[in-house]
Amino acid sequence: MDSTNLMYFAAAVVVIAMLRLGVKIVRQYEGGVVLRFGRLVGVRGPGLNFNIPLVDRMYKIDVRVVTYIVEPQELITRDNVTIKVDAVVYFAVMDCAKALLQVEDYKKATSQIALTTLRSVLGQSELDELLAQRDKINTKLAHIIDEHTAPWGVKVSVVEVKDVLLPEAMQRSMAAQAEAEREKRAKIIRADGEFLAAETLGKAARIIRSEPPALQLRYLQTLVEMAGSGNSTVIPIPMDLFDGLRGAMARNAGDAPALEAGRV
Repeated sequence: MDSTNLMYFAAAVVVIAMLRLGVKIVRQYEGGVVLRFGRLVGVRGPGLNFNIPLVDRMYKIDVRVVTYIVEPQELITRDNVTIKVDAVVYFAVMDCAKALLQVEDYKKATSQIALTTLRSVLGQSELDELLAQRDKINTKLAHIIDEHTAPWGVKVSVVEVKDVLLPEAMQRSMAAQAEAEREKRAKIIRADGEFLAAETLGKAARIIRSEPPALQLRYLQTLVEMAGSGNSTVIPIPMDLFDGLRGAMARNAGDAPALEAGRV
């Protein structure tokens, strides 16, 4: 091989090497941050990109949603109850340049902010609030964490408190409280039912007393029901006995005011 061919071969190798160094492929789920002599040039989109070899340097940032699981943390609530809480945080890079230049490791920084915020917010909440208003606390956590990560180009979309582990003594106490609450509701329902039944019977008694035929109709209906059952013997009672009963009731009702007047 003469010197001319050797020169061409060397030039071809250099060109191929430069192309290899200069051509960069950015995937669909990435953003390519280009620095030229250490200075930000721009962010390249997905596809084939060409950089100036030995001058430009590209850093690829993953823009997919990252799931960070906060391991169970032991903390004390505002009402002095020791609990263990774990959570999950979903975040993604919205500005690749900020995620590269504003923070050394955006994933680690975001996870630490999520951990400290979780302990701070839940430590300022009472146990009943934590158990009954989980959605409100999740929204508050996401808002606070997102405020800290926004300068880094990171968006925190969701924060979910997964489990709240209570001490065994507290679990027994809450179970007893729930049982007492259920028993109280059952007693109230039974008392309401008895009151409504008594009120209905009172209305029925007043109607029968004021409308004598209503008692006869009720008596005949009872006889029909008893005869239809086939399990009992029906002995008709003369309606005259009911007339005597109504007369006695009327006399008692009339004597009552007289007795009250005599006492006075």
